[in-house]
Amino acid sequence: MSESLTIALSKGRIFEETMPLLAVAGITPLENPEHSRKLVIKTNRPEIRFIIVRASDVPTYVQHGAADFGIAGLDVLIEHGGEGLYQPLDLNIARCRMMVAALESFDYAFAVRVGARLRVATKYVQIAREHFAAKRMHVDLIKLYGSMELAPIVGLADVIVDLVSTGNTLKANHLVPVEQIMDVSSRLVVNQAAFKLKRSEMMPVMDIFRSACRMTDRQEGKI
Repeated sequence: MSESLTIALSKGRIFEETMPLLAVAGITPLENPEHSRKLVIKTNRPEIRFIIVRASDVPTYVQHGAADFGIAGLDVLIEHGGEGLYQPLDLNIARCRMMVAALESFDYAFAVRVGARLRVATKYVQIAREHFAAKRMHVDLIKLYGSMELAPIVGLADVIVDLVSTGNTLKANHLVPVEQIMDVSSRLVVNQAAFKLKRSEMMPVMDIFRSACRMTDRQEGKI
């Protein structure tokens, strides 16, 4: 690979779970972004670097060519729309579930059965809209950027649509998951234009991720 290749990543769980995949291929960051203020992180491979961005911004950096690759959750990709992105590989990392949740005292099944109009708080507006439209339910969507669990408690919304991993935050706030919308995991995304121009440089990186996923699956007994 002669040209520099850029991979857009977000801090936190996705970064942590991406590192073992890259380690299998012998790619390691020279600094830990959790401890460094740098937003461009070099690796032990001079032709590969990471840029550290917000999770919701990963598809945008890749779409507009600021990064050749990115790793983003299915939730983020659906909300973004996926325009200009090639999604060749589900990495099966950062797995969780997109759920509808409500207060323990709220009868969601009854509300669905009678066709009640619900107020839905979420930052995943597109996912929520498509889900309730498929159920032929009328909803008022309220976009929030955090603390979803608070919305039903203070009467802002009847239900929330949010990612659930352990469910501990829901439980602590007297909410329960009432319907699963989808399973969510993180995908490798590729800039389509860059792939056409730098195919010979980018294919080895894609193969690295594909091989690392296979090896991880073997270790977990999936194949």
